Amino acid sequence: MEEEHHAEHKKEEVHHEKKVKIKKSSMWMMISGVLAVLLIISVTTGGFKGGMTSGKTLSAQEAANNAISYINTNLLQPGTTAELKDVEEADGLYNIKMEIGGTEYDSYVTKDGGLLFPSAVDMTEEIATPETTTPEAPAGLVKSDKPVVELFVMSHCPYGTQAEKGMIPVVELLGNKIDFEVKFVNYVMHGEKEVLEELNQYCIETEQNAKYLDYLKCFLKEGDGAGCLAEVKVDTAKLEACTKKADTEFEITENLKNPSGTYPAFLTHDAECKEYGVRGSPTLIINGAEVSSSRSPAAYLATICGAFNEAPAECDEELSTANPSSGFGYEATGAATAAQCG
Repeated sequence: MEEEHHAEHKKEEVHHEKKVKIKKSSMWMMISGVLAVLLIISVTTGGFKGGMTSGKTLSAQEAANNAISYINTNLLQPGTTAELKDVEEADGLYNIKMEIGGTEYDSYVTKDGGLLFPSAVDMTEEIATPETTTPEAPAGLVKSDKPVVELFVMSHCPYGTQAEKGMIPVVELLGNKIDFEVKFVNYVMHGEKEVLEELNQYCIETEQNAKYLDYLKCFLKEGDGAGCLAEVKVDTAKLEACTKKADTEFEITENLKNPSGTYPAFLTHDAECKEYGVRGSPTLIINGAEVSSSRSPAAYLATICGAFNEAPAECDEELSTANPSSGFGYEATGAATAAQCG
């Protein structure tokens, strides 16, 4: 069963974030629940009942007085009163400034008194860019001259594929300045298709490593392993020989047919899983220690760069701060999550 990893077992540490202050938009007014209700009533009923007119232009003062009267008579609780402060014509409507409970509201009413709008949006106003954050490395990373980065996944775990999509741009950027490897959790949760795919990936990464990242990027599009073998021009004869050998060595087919537990064992990286206590997909290990990180390329870059004794120039590059979507495909972005398979 796929579920959120238990908090006591796998806790997501939120990155320390460097705030980039950008002026916030002031175009949206904060309005009361009373006026929100008023908007719904005015639109769904086609106007104000009880004294409001339709099809005839009222003066600004008449429209404002009628609106205030309607609000006080029908919408406000006893003891609360709307008081008209000012009214003027604006953009084909009447702009009403009223005070309710000590707070002033800027609203609009149509010239025939039929509709009242608690607030308006100026579509000519430029929307300010929302506040953004720059990820920083978590504290306490084990450092080295060339960080060893191990990402443990299940090939068909949607959170594992999310992590891989976030990690690949970082691996391509840092190149041989890190020692990176995808490894597999020591059991599978997605049946035979996962067993066969992980076996293929294990052999491609081990024996045809120059093609591995290209293959993985292709596979993460649609999960089409067979198509990606052809697209990347993997040596299939060499692959078949390797998978047969690995199948025998790690008893992969035997474990699939006769699982000893809830899920079949997959033991290509069993020693490392036991050493690090890996129990779910994805799990990130850097320099021999488990590390929590958000899954955007920018977050992974910050995390890995924090593990250098002396960070290379590539660590100053800007990568996407968007979290990839879970599952296959590159089109969508996803939410920050600590979810795992396992």
